Amino acid sequence: MIIKIGHRGARGYEPENTLSSFKKAIELNVDFVELDVFICKTGEVVVIHDNTLDRTTNGKGYVFDKTYNELQSLDAGGGQKIPKLEEVMDLIDRKVKINIELKGEGSYKPVFNIIEEYVHGKGWAYDDFLISSFNHYELKDFIKLGSDVKIGAIIAGIPLGYAKFAGALNAYSVHLSKEFINKKIIEDAHKREMKVFVYTINEQIEIERMKSLNVDGMFSDFPDRLI
Repeated sequence: MIIKIGHRGARGYEPENTLSSFKKAIELNVDFVELDVFICKTGEVVVIHDNTLDRTTNGKGYVFDKTYNELQSLDAGGGQKIPKLEEVMDLIDRKVKINIELKGEGSYKPVFNIIEEYVHGKGWAYDDFLISSFNHYELKDFIKLGSDVKIGAIIAGIPLGYAKFAGALNAYSVHLSKEFINKKIIEDAHKREMKVFVYTINEQIEIERMKSLNVDGMFSDFPDRLI
């Protein structure tokens, strides 16, 4: 069975990385929702893909230059707000698993603290989470904190040694771009007992190709297409 991952929720249907997008993804029976986090000026972990506000909101400037209250005054599409990570987790309430992609520098520690709070105080399990990033130093620093959360190493390209790079992180999964994926890196990851998740798959011809390559999961803006 292909693991279905709602990319920024279900961004093909609702504004990305908003509560409405995550709600829609849950309704579409995803296995995971994927989201992106930065730390804003006042220290909150906010869910947004870009380090600037210009593309996805009616604001301008860098996320890390804005207070949480300033971010709350913005429209993230359709009247939706930029949510805090905790708001998304409360909405999800263990109905599906969460892939948190660390975007902002230093985001690993506050994310770790939130996960610990939910595991030890709210009945969540470490298995409810998957932490990923293009910044493998952030992943390494997250691991050093001693968490049992699974790690996903993201890359765009095919590195020398195929999936070997993820071995140093003891990664559960490697997240590969559809533009670069091939059978050799998939086979190498599987030999290393890692899952292979591919992004971002929206068209039927792509879905069929990924199935033929024997990937384990797909990120999609339209997760209901991943049947």
